[in-house]
Amino acid sequence: MTAHKPGDPTTLNRLYGRSQGKPLRAGQQALVDNLLPQIAVPEEGEVSSGRLFGDNRPLHFEIGFGGGEHLAYRADLLPDHGFIGAEPFVNGVAQALVHVRDGGLANVRIQHGDALQALARVPDGALTMLYLLHPDPWPKARHAKRRMMNDGPVRMIADKLKPGGEFRFGTDHAVYLRHALTVMRRFTDEFEWVVESRSSWEKRPSGWPETRYEHKARTVYGHEVWYFRFRRR
Repeated sequence: MTAHKPGDPTTLNRLYGRSQGKPLRAGQQALVDNLLPQIAVPEEGEVSSGRLFGDNRPLHFEIGFGGGEHLAYRADLLPDHGFIGAEPFVNGVAQALVHVRDGGLANVRIQHGDALQALARVPDGALTMLYLLHPDPWPKARHAKRRMMNDGPVRMIADKLKPGGEFRFGTDHAVYLRHALTVMRRFTDEFEWVVESRSSWEKRPSGWPETRYEHKARTVYGHEVWYFRFRRR
C-alpha cells in the first residue's frame, strides 16, 4: 500500500456531482474551444509563476471561482500579479473566459477540473493569496467529508501559502460556517485569524467584490454572509 501524507490530493476524492448544467451558447463554446487551451494550467508539472507567466510575480489561487467575477476583479485590480482559478463546472469556466476576454486579462490561468490536483503542484510557500468563496456546503452530515474546508485541503493550503500570505474564506451557510471554524481551530499554529471586531466577519473587506452568488444569497434568500481572513504564520 502506498503511503500518502496529509493533504495529498490522491486521498481526497474531489469532483463530486455533475460538471455541466445548461448547454453552452455558441460564443461560450468557442471560448472553451479556443481561448481556454491558451490559458489553461498545464496538466502536468510544476504550477509556478515562472512557468505560467515567465517571471516571479506574486501568485494567487482561487478554488471554485463560480462565474469568475471575483477572479476577474482581482486580476484587473492587480495586473502585475498572477491568478490561477480552478473550477470543475464548465458553465462557470465559460463565463470566466468571457471576463478574461472582455477585460483583456493576460494575468489569468484557468484549471478546468479539480482544484486540489493543480494546487498540489504549486511549490510550497509560493502563494501570496488563496480564495475559497461560497464553497458547496454539502449540508448533510454524511457528506461532511466532501467539504473543501477539511483537514486535508486546509493543510495543503497552509503548505502552499508563503509566510504572511492570506487565505480568504466566505460562506452564507451557517452549518458550513460552524464546520469550517472548527477545522480552522486545529490550525492555529499555521494561521492567525485577521480580526479586529465583529464587523471583521460581517462586512466584506476592501478589495473583496460581491459575486452574483453572494448577491442572490443575500437579496433573494435573505442569508447572512460571513467573511474571514487568515494570515499564514
